Amino acid sequence: QVQLVESGGGLVQAGGSLRLSCAASGRTFRLDVMAWFRQGAGKEREFVAAISQSGSITKYGDSVKGRFTIARDNAKNTVTLQMSSLKPEDTAVYYCARSLRRTIEAGREMYDVWGQGTQVTVSS
Repeated sequence: QVQLVESGGGLVQAGGSLRLSCAASGRTFRLDVMAWFRQGAGKEREFVAAISQSGSITKYGDSVKGRFTIARDNAKNTVTLQMSSLKPEDTAVYYCARSLRRTIEAGREMYDVWGQGTQVTVSS
């Protein structure tokens, strides 16, 4: 069974930075499109960023574009999310996810494996 484990969440002040990591088990990580989603309290789960198998293509949600950077290291089975210029609106549980598809998708229904999530809280 493929498992994803997020880490790196915490409490930061607005304008600060934080880097999240996702460690993936399994033998086919290099073949998977990976993504980050987030879910604020009382909110729907929202697409944040996705990255292609080789890392050559990325996609970002409009709310984080220009501030967040997704990357991957296939040799280490990891995906990271570098978050900068954080805003209180970024406060959420952040989830790493594996896609069902071979191409980048923003819909959460396209992802079949999810991590447990890591809390990011941005104070104003």
